[in-house]
Amino acid sequence: MTQPPDQPPHDGYGAPPGTPPQGGGFGPPPPPAQGGFGAPQAPPPPQPGPGYPQQPGPGPYGTPPPLPQPPGYGYPGYPQQPPYPGGPYPGGPSAGGPGGPGGPGGGRKKTALIVGAAVAALLVIGGTVLALTGGGDDDGGGKKPVAGRSDDAKQSSSASPNASGGSGGGEDPENLNEGRKSGEAKVLWYKSAPDAPGSGADAPGMWITGKAAVKAAYKQVFAYEPASGGAAWGPVDFPQKICAATPYQSADGKIVVAYMDGATSRAKCNQLQQLDLATGTKGWHAEVADGELFDSTLDVELSVSGRTLMVGRSQSGTAYDIETGKELYDKKKYGAACFPTAFAGGTGRLVQVASCAAGTAKEHDEISELDPATGKVRWTDPVKKGWRVARTYSVDPLVVYLTNQDKKAWNITTFTKDGNFRSEVKVDEKFASSCGWAVLQRALQGCQGVAADADTLYLPTSTVGSANEIVAISLSDGKAKWRVKSPAAEPMVPIKVQGGKLIAYVQPSYDAGGQVVSVPLTGSSHTTTKLLQNPQGTARIENTFYSGQVDWADGRFYISAGRLSGNDDSKEKLMMAFGN
Repeated sequence: MTQPPDQPPHDGYGAPPGTPPQGGGFGPPPPPAQGGFGAPQAPPPPQPGPGYPQQPGPGPYGTPPPLPQPPGYGYPGYPQQPPYPGGPYPGGPSAGGPGGPGGPGGGRKKTALIVGAAVAALLVIGGTVLALTGGGDDDGGGKKPVAGRSDDAKQSSSASPNASGGSGGGEDPENLNEGRKSGEAKVLWYKSAPDAPGSGADAPGMWITGKAAVKAAYKQVFAYEPASGGAAWGPVDFPQKICAATPYQSADGKIVVAYMDGATSRAKCNQLQQLDLATGTKGWHAEVADGELFDSTLDVELSVSGRTLMVGRSQSGTAYDIETGKELYDKKKYGAACFPTAFAGGTGRLVQVASCAAGTAKEHDEISELDPATGKVRWTDPVKKGWRVARTYSVDPLVVYLTNQDKKAWNITTFTKDGNFRSEVKVDEKFASSCGWAVLQRALQGCQGVAADADTLYLPTSTVGSANEIVAISLSDGKAKWRVKSPAAEPMVPIKVQGGKLIAYVQPSYDAGGQVVSVPLTGSSHTTTKLLQNPQGTARIENTFYSGQVDWADGRFYISAGRLSGNDDSKEKLMMAFGN
């Protein structure tokens, strides 16, 4: 589910009709050719993006149906995009992708849950995101990463962001629960965001454990007690801004964040810091070396699979033991000029996408599965010429989203455990999603609002300011199994599959808070059951989280910002929790 200037990629999808050829879009490459919320605003004109073809075109499995131009969406000051898919993240990695939905807002300012982080000077040209802001030249240092106990990520004794300036959980100085109606949930707590520069700052990741709700923002990582919002530990301070984070925690509750090695335009995202989610204790620290020429750490991608942390550079990757920081192996150029450009991890699987023979008539992508512990290739499938592996909707089972910029076409393909073609989505529908963005490299695990289990993919249909549907799509044949309509006049998107049910989020409106609902996966009746009704009095705030992330855990609903706008005119919220 892979925008216009100053936006991350957004997507609308449908499914190509007809029967796919055996092997789908994969097989040997062909021979070389001969020879937000507030006052309504009018959305800006939509721009083409890599995952939102503006014209239908033939794909590897047929010709997709015509897709309308995407509607305008917006968080304050920017246009918005449709809601985003991404598995059960951050509540659990069953779909192999980060999660937390947002929703469409038509011509009005709508939930920033729908938007990926906006960068001050990004330009999307032909599906490629180019950074127009300064430097970051590769100095070719080639220093070997060395793991060791960190001395530069100090735990701070300063107070964490809190309830509108209050100092502890349970305070409600803004009286957000005042006037709460019968049947509406409570605002358990809410936290203001730390000050950020005017250009904004990243706030990646949200990790919910039994004892802490953990959030990274700008130069700090915060932890709150889930029920009260009091400080669980920290915050932990970093010397420079955080630029990446693992979407999942390891089996024993460890995460890794990456932060910049300086504050200049030449700074690199090459400092790794492990943290224990239970205590906030700093573990190992390592500096990621640049690769060869043009293979830099200006931007990195962090994936977790079992005990393996994979750090993806622009043309290679280095794997670490997430528990000890020991370097395990490198994935570098191989074969006919194939460069690993992206990785995705989850539930013991590690997927690699490589760009091969770039700039030649044989240019193509290859997708492989690696043994997370050793880096050994388990299987590899070449992708047909002209097609690009843009995202993974799920790692286990493996579901990939492909685009063809020349043909203005897209495709959703699923694989078996051993890497064989399984099916492609054949549902003639326009789906809504948001899959994040990458400045210097593709980010396979950026999608939210999609969920998957062993046999089914759950995708939300796209609407503008009205009820939509979630479609359950069989991974065996790519056809729709059943549909469920949003119970309100606002769109609904999947969060995760949990306990034999699909958990979904219904977005807030002007006069109602959002809802958390469940849908049974089996039986003849697939109807929504309300689990939580957020209060109407907080719908305005719920609707303004910038590039937001959501989760449902232990009967509580969490929303947090995925990016800080740096707007000094209003105090941003970093995180909110709702419960009965």
